[in-house]
Amino acid sequence: MKLRTILLFGSPGAGKGTQGNILGSIPTYLHVSSGDLFRNLRVQNPLGQTFLDYAGKGQLVPDEPTIKLWHDDIENRIHNGIFNPETDTLLLDGLPRNAAQAQLLDDTLNVVGVLNLFCKDLDIMVERLQARALRENRLDDANLDTIRNRLEVYEAETRPVLEHYGDDLVHTIDSTQTPVRVLRDVLAVLANLET
Repeated sequence: MKLRTILLFGSPGAGKGTQGNILGSIPTYLHVSSGDLFRNLRVQNPLGQTFLDYAGKGQLVPDEPTIKLWHDDIENRIHNGIFNPETDTLLLDGLPRNAAQAQLLDDTLNVVGVLNLFCKDLDIMVERLQARALRENRLDDANLDTIRNRLEVYEAETRPVLEHYGDDLVHTIDSTQTPVRVLRDVLAVLANLET
């Protein structure tokens, strides 16, 4: 059975985590952030060390370990009764990150929509990321060169994923708005996906 899925897209600092956390509180919606999965790994775990090595350079973790980490996590959530694949919707944040990952997940996910949080102002995203670095002690958000590299990597690798899913599934939302206005626009899309 394929998992009913809505993908959350947007460059670092566009507000995916904020919107995902809010939407994940709606009954039958489960928000899963691949970044959170990696950040919650212990350094002693080989995958945790891999994440630190790549994140410290502003690079993405390779596809196979990323997909394996997510797959193991979702299986645990199903096994523990946190996610019911027959009734629940998965809000997937940060995965797939590139076209290869999208193809690896095609047999697992039934993607019914893609929320593309688009922020055209680079300065706003840099400001948000630096503020988040202070609040959450996130090393991957602290250095300006690392931030710019992450934004460039996002553009290069993630744009083809939007093309993979096509215009019919992609809903672009202006994330330069306040979080409440972004949420309003996101909920309008979700309401249409329910019908």
